[in-house]
Amino acid sequence: MNAHRFRSSTVRDALALARESLGPSALVLGTRLVPAGGWRGWVGIREVELSASVPILVSENRRSDAAEPAAPPTRPPTTDGLVARLMATGLDRDLAEAVVEELPASRRRDASHGQIRDALAICVASLSCQDSALGQVNVFVGPPGVGKTTTIAKIAAQARARGERRFRMVAADGYRVGAVEQLRLYADIIGSPFVVARTPEEVTAAVSGSKLPVLVDTPGLSPANEEAAAFFAAVTALPGVKTHLVVPGATTPRDFDRLWQRFAAAGADRVVLSKVDEAETVMPLIRSIRQRDLRVSLLGFGQRVPEDLVEGAPDVIAGCLLGQVPSLEA
Repeated sequence: MNAHRFRSSTVRDALALARESLGPSALVLGTRLVPAGGWRGWVGIREVELSASVPILVSENRRSDAAEPAAPPTRPPTTDGLVARLMATGLDRDLAEAVVEELPASRRRDASHGQIRDALAICVASLSCQDSALGQVNVFVGPPGVGKTTTIAKIAAQARARGERRFRMVAADGYRVGAVEQLRLYADIIGSPFVVARTPEEVTAAVSGSKLPVLVDTPGLSPANEEAAAFFAAVTALPGVKTHLVVPGATTPRDFDRLWQRFAAAGADRVVLSKVDEAETVMPLIRSIRQRDLRVSLLGFGQRVPEDLVEGAPDVIAGCLLGQVPSLEA
């Protein structure tokens, strides 16, 4: 089966070119985003490249030959076109096909953005925390600069804005004076109790002695570091701990694997996606999270405190994969 390639600014236009050239029965083999030709490519403009082919017709003699294996069934052009559209948004083929299968056949030709998002939400439901995203004790781990301190401040500020119980904020990051002072400033503004814990024993006392739910900001050092390992060991030994690995939305699968291995000893069982607004797509990172059977607890979409943070509900993850920023004002 010979593949022919067609380029245009949208999947719809590329598909129209393919059918004009190859006929209405043209089969879409795949799509991808590529640099535009000429000077447009040099300035960063990209376009859709669609691969398509003409189905091979089987003669009557071959159809009647019992020894000839039956040709595998092909999907209707409408289904292939929708898969191509979804792949152009950044979804991988397996997930795009799963979304299409989730849609009723009668809606695949003219499915709305809302219907596609709802179908995608069903497909990514396993990524969402089955219980609450937060627990009584919440520990945030990850390298410096990924957004641990800002995430903690957003959580505490949102709780206060909703009139819920305050959080106790614990700075176990004695290695970075700036991070401690930043968290202290947030705590003063929000009106949350604040504790600096500079030893494993102080961490244990600050957490176990609190009647309020606790948010713990940890060192940006790997648990392989002897001093940092003592902090992580003290916290993870406490009951009811939920440990969140904080990673930027633009993190590549390779970098995520390195981070996961680096902080594996911290016992993280869920992931916070920070700086999602800075990522072109989070699909590669979501794929890595799915492969490790982890859960997305929270997603951060900017620096505003407390607005730019939402829980990792299936519809939020789906919208994020489709490039739709959720409404953060409610």
